[in-house]
Amino acid sequence: MSALFDELPVILGAFWLTVRLTLATAVAALVLGTVLAAMRVSPLGVLRTVAATYVNALRNTPLTLVIVFCGLGLGLVLDVSFAESLSVNYLWLSIIGLSLYTAAFVCEAIRSGINTVPIGQAEAARALGLTFLQNLWHIVLPQAFRAVIAPLGSVLIALIKNTTIAAAIGVAEASLTMKSLFERHQEAVVPIFLGFALGFLVLTLPVGLLFGWLARRLAVAR
Repeated sequence: MSALFDELPVILGAFWLTVRLTLATAVAALVLGTVLAAMRVSPLGVLRTVAATYVNALRNTPLTLVIVFCGLGLGLVLDVSFAESLSVNYLWLSIIGLSLYTAAFVCEAIRSGINTVPIGQAEAARALGLTFLQNLWHIVLPQAFRAVIAPLGSVLIALIKNTTIAAAIGVAEASLTMKSLFERHQEAVVPIFLGFALGFLVLTLPVGLLFGWLARRLAVAR
């Protein structure tokens, strides 16, 4: 247990990086996922095809491959750089990979919410002269988001756990830090593991409770 307390600043720093990685990815994935969902219900066949291809491709690709491609393919081969520091650059590259991957699941969650909106409301909006985007922004999406709060919460919980894949390109989030501590304190593997497991529980459990409460509070009456 002493090793766990001795390394507490390192552990808290790793979890803080996990939180930052999660928040940045969640915002980017929500924006991209919403755009993809709009494309999937667009009246233009080209947009529907592009969005469907993207979603199916990303959902069926292992996240590790996506992260490694962003880290090695973009970072090393294509020399994409966001900062002079290598660690900061890999952090941003991992955010890109996680965002591209998570957006596919956000898209499908939002699209399922769009499908719950009565078609008569969309037809009435068109009869009033609203364009597709106006109809989507003012009528459909507000109801769709309220209908899929719980599924979006599940996506966010999965994202928190998926941040551990960023260790594949050397981002020092919680899982990579745990591996490093295992190597330095082999006599305290079990306490360290339990400490990190508790840390992830502290991150994920409140998210599940919060989104469950929001889903009940903001449920759309049909």
